[in-house]
Amino acid sequence: MKQRTMNWLKTLTEADGLAGYERGIAAIIEKEMKNRAKISHDKLGSIICAKRGTADRPRIMLPGHMDEVGFMVRSITKEGYIKFIPVGGWWSQVLLAQRVRVHTGKGAFVGVVGSKPPHKLSDEERKRPPEIKDMFIDLGVKDKDEAVKKFGLKPGDPIFPVCPFGEMANSDYLLAKAHDDRIGCALFMDAITELKVRKHPNTVYGVGTVQEEVGLRGAKTAAAAVDPDVAICLDVGLATDVPGGEGEDANKLGAGPQISLYDSSMVPNLRLRDLFIETAERRKIPYQLQFLERGGTDAGRIHIHSTGVPSIYLGLPTRYIHSSVGVIHKSDYDNALKLLIEVIMKLDARTVAKL
Repeated sequence: MKQRTMNWLKTLTEADGLAGYERGIAAIIEKEMKNRAKISHDKLGSIICAKRGTADRPRIMLPGHMDEVGFMVRSITKEGYIKFIPVGGWWSQVLLAQRVRVHTGKGAFVGVVGSKPPHKLSDEERKRPPEIKDMFIDLGVKDKDEAVKKFGLKPGDPIFPVCPFGEMANSDYLLAKAHDDRIGCALFMDAITELKVRKHPNTVYGVGTVQEEVGLRGAKTAAAAVDPDVAICLDVGLATDVPGGEGEDANKLGAGPQISLYDSSMVPNLRLRDLFIETAERRKIPYQLQFLERGGTDAGRIHIHSTGVPSIYLGLPTRYIHSSVGVIHKSDYDNALKLLIEVIMKLDARTVAKL
């Protein structure tokens, strides 16, 4: 993995960007891409980075969503504790005792997720994980008055997990929050950068979409702005190489990017799917096949834009998604980028017409 990519992943994942609060992520992308692509925006907040090749069409859309799963302040108790709601999908069991960062009108402050002490739990309560509605965030204030007046806390303020980006024991493994889906953003940034020195028969649109985690909303408006001929959605996928997750269709870190055969929002275009598989095999790029029976991606909206857009979902296997931390493998990213560029180079007008 290039140092450029490492720098981008660190900056992107450590930044905070909830659904509806993606402006900071868009600003990072614009700063890095303004000399590499033509920048525009849709009216919902998605950023569009256009890299023209030898022709305006076909238009190849590479969406990667900017928002991450997080929380929002719902109310403040008289003692100063925060009651909160999830924004995006969470399983309550992964939340307790996690550090979070609360953004208010007066800054960002670290808190911790708490709940009723285990010593006070009844036998029945011990049998089930606490629900999010029974949790709270301790901001370290004496009461509601201090939280509101001194620290600017109010309902609607966004809340994010805290997890610095970094290498693990084996430096090929990268740990961070918000791999979902700053990985996709970094991939289209890298693809456009690589295409600056290559002659490609199309125009590529790297798109940082908004509000994917709450209903694929930015994908719809961004597709209207781009009007793509092909969409290659760049997102994380499930790595199931953990205890309890193995099986005949297990996807592993370090075994290659994932070509999706099915997810709950889309069945991929079959000819485009076959083009990815044939390209990977011809170029000896490792890949895995993925079935995502629950969950979907931005491609779920883009593929039904206008009269239809041939679309596919290219995933990066990731452990522990929709939690406070994710783990990826450097080689999977590098091979996803390699496969992506190889396919883009083949997507001329004649090939796209056959899709």
